[in-house]
Amino acid sequence: MTSMEEDTAVESAPCDDQLDEDIEEKRVWALKEGRLDEAIEALLDIEKQLRLSANVVGTRRVVVAIIQLCYDARAWKTLNEQIVLLSKRRAQLKQAVTAMVQKAMEYIEQTPDMDTKVELIKTLNTVTVGKIYVEIERARLIKKLAKIKEEQGLIAEAAELMQEVPVETFGAMSKTEKIAFILEQVRLCLDRKDYMRAQILSRKISPRSFVISEKKDKKKPKEGDNVIVEPPPDIPSLLELKRLYYDLMIRYHLHSNDYLEICRSYQAIYDTPSVKEDPSNWIPVLRKICWYLVLAPYDSMQSSLMNATLEDKKLSELPKFRTLLKSFVTMEVIRWDQFWQDFEAEFQEEAKLPGGPLGDKAAEDLRQRVIEHNILVVSKYYARITLQRLSELLSLSLPETERHLSEMVVSKALTAKVDRPAGVVSFQNQKDSNEVLNSWAVNIEKLLELVEKSCHQIHKETMVHKVTLKVQ
Repeated sequence: MTSMEEDTAVESAPCDDQLDEDIEEKRVWALKEGRLDEAIEALLDIEKQLRLSANVVGTRRVVVAIIQLCYDARAWKTLNEQIVLLSKRRAQLKQAVTAMVQKAMEYIEQTPDMDTKVELIKTLNTVTVGKIYVEIERARLIKKLAKIKEEQGLIAEAAELMQEVPVETFGAMSKTEKIAFILEQVRLCLDRKDYMRAQILSRKISPRSFVISEKKDKKKPKEGDNVIVEPPPDIPSLLELKRLYYDLMIRYHLHSNDYLEICRSYQAIYDTPSVKEDPSNWIPVLRKICWYLVLAPYDSMQSSLMNATLEDKKLSELPKFRTLLKSFVTMEVIRWDQFWQDFEAEFQEEAKLPGGPLGDKAAEDLRQRVIEHNILVVSKYYARITLQRLSELLSLSLPETERHLSEMVVSKALTAKVDRPAGVVSFQNQKDSNEVLNSWAVNIEKLLELVEKSCHQIHKETMVHKVTLKVQ
């Protein structure tokens, strides 16, 4: 178009009242007289005049009118064609494209069949690709398409579609919608057993994101700041997203049998106010916390969590589990046969409660934890002990005892040396010369303090009773 033609188009752009009449007239053409193509052509001419005159409001109204006209006529193929055509027109306004995409998205659920629905979503995806001002709409479209793929059993394709969208970089998207989108990415990766990618995606969400700020005063957005778009009504609340996040983390850690991390995830769920208020919610969660604490290998964090759980007042309502934790805190040898007889029923019952069974290797790992506990107890009471006597205390054979002892030494849970020819285990740490000299210095200092205190007491008694000491 030449500059003279552009000037003519700008001068002939209709006013608002005239625009309303034109749109209504073209609606009559399309719906009552069956002249859809002529009506669209006429509206496209009007859109051209408004676009070249930089009339944002008018252009947006005409674009939406064209889309709505195609929908009312149920011309789905024409609708897809017009969406692509309008988005590619020269100097098309961003506001018009945004309004067109948002309007077309309202018609996705009104499509007559699945093929038409998928075709419309793909058309909108093509239009929105590479356009920052419709990145949120593109993310929502990808999510809808991924859901369709998942329902068709194409989990891998659905996961790949979702991974293409980096929602964490979208400034205008609300926090809850971002978290919900990333959680959906993690869930699909877990469903396709891509645990490495699931771990990478889950790290995009910080547990601090679930903390609800108590500040009620919201700062007014400054000029140039991104305006946060309200999330769709189907997006869960922040507390519901927290539960979903930790449920997914439990699924991930169950794959690697990382019992301590599973316990910490259940602990985060347990600390949610809505869970603590309802016994039907917190009792199964607290049971899981106790079992996974016992199943976790011994270290400083596990010991700290176990002592903190024992101090929980709600645990008094579960006396069996209080006894379970007490048996691992008390420095006494646990007899496996008696222990399993006491807790087997509770262990098997976990499969019927929310959260499901404790894991494929849970029973085997529980016996392993009991053996490790018993070895730690023995190391507290014995500096040196024969392998034969240690096997008797652990109720194990000599090869099993040596294997478990070696595993604990390798994992640095215990310091020990085995003299295999002599059949003796030493739990003493080998000290270097500096440590030996320091221990001697400390012992001598304590001895001198005792001597000084004794002399003081003798002198005190002498002064009180005025006893004269005779020199022999």
